[in-house]
Amino acid sequence: MKNVVLLGSTGSIGTSSVKVAEDLPDRIRLVGLAAGNNAELLLKQARKHRPEAISINNPEKAGDLGKFFGAATQIYSGDEGLIKLATLPAADIVLIAIVGTAGLKPALAAIRAGKDIAIASKEILVMAGEIVMSEARKHGVRVLAVDSEHSAIFQCLDGKPSSSVRKLWLTASGGPFRNTPKEEFPNITVERALKHPSWVMGKKITIDSATLFNKGLEMIEARWLFDIGIERVGVLVHPQSIVHSMVEFVDGALLAQLSTPDMCLPIQYALTYPDRAPSERVQTNFAKLGNLTFEEPDAERFPALKLARRAGEVGGTLPAVLNAANEVAVEAFVNRKINFPQITEIVRRTMDAHKVVLHPTLEQILEADAWARREALIMTNDK
Repeated sequence: MKNVVLLGSTGSIGTSSVKVAEDLPDRIRLVGLAAGNNAELLLKQARKHRPEAISINNPEKAGDLGKFFGAATQIYSGDEGLIKLATLPAADIVLIAIVGTAGLKPALAAIRAGKDIAIASKEILVMAGEIVMSEARKHGVRVLAVDSEHSAIFQCLDGKPSSSVRKLWLTASGGPFRNTPKEEFPNITVERALKHPSWVMGKKITIDSATLFNKGLEMIEARWLFDIGIERVGVLVHPQSIVHSMVEFVDGALLAQLSTPDMCLPIQYALTYPDRAPSERVQTNFAKLGNLTFEEPDAERFPALKLARRAGEVGGTLPAVLNAANEVAVEAFVNRKINFPQITEIVRRTMDAHKVVLHPTLEQILEADAWARREALIMTNDK
């Protein structure tokens, strides 16, 4: 039995994680649930699973939730609530499924409290991979991947050292605009960008998939998770989204993890690791699939990959700037303030204006994040 704290329980990854817990009641117990603003769904989840503690962003909503529970359930709110849940004494593992940068401090708090963490939030390792992995080694805890691509690599590596790896291959669906001519990009609507061909996800990550920024962030994430130089991390477009990623070893052998797209599988693997628990949820029929195809990503139409590789190569505070500027630009696009190509343009300009700090402290990372948000916001308002 694993006692799990789930931060971000009402989002797309969070609700899938709850499904996994319900599939495996003899293996997974939800001892803590934290949500952003969806008090109604959090209440429903908490009533069903009876966690020791819950948290919601809004203090007023926390007060309202308190009316439904007795003294056995602790109720928290805001950033302090996330830290309280991340360090809950009963927890064995903390699954962080919070969108954006809000998961960074709870992740570090969980590690320092001796908890394993499972990361579904790319921003944590993109912003502070050096600090997070150093703290994990220091405190003897595991950092487990929940992203389907990183879970696939983790499964293929199976404990082998990075010295045995020639290259890690992250696969990408290519998003909804894989075959769209570049000259049409300025006319792409928000509605079109939110129609992902393979996955059902939140708005931010769906737009990131359309620009391929998600794959760029995953490259940086893989660099830290697997202790490997970013020059040995590549991307292949694989429209069927069946091969979730591959490891190419130094002897030329390649191992891949394949399955029908379903986030419940990587979530379950992270929460039950090192075991594999039986589940009928994911079924893969190769005869019905027919063909699996691969192609090089088009760096001219999707310059996000070059920007991410540059951020990963330079390191320091630049990945945090890349991430923050992208968050601001995506929000501006969703709010129809900028067009689709301007997302990448704003990120590039923000990166160009930044003075990089190498081997930064957490405070310097957060300062770079705040600076990039201000800078990118000015640029989006100028459009």
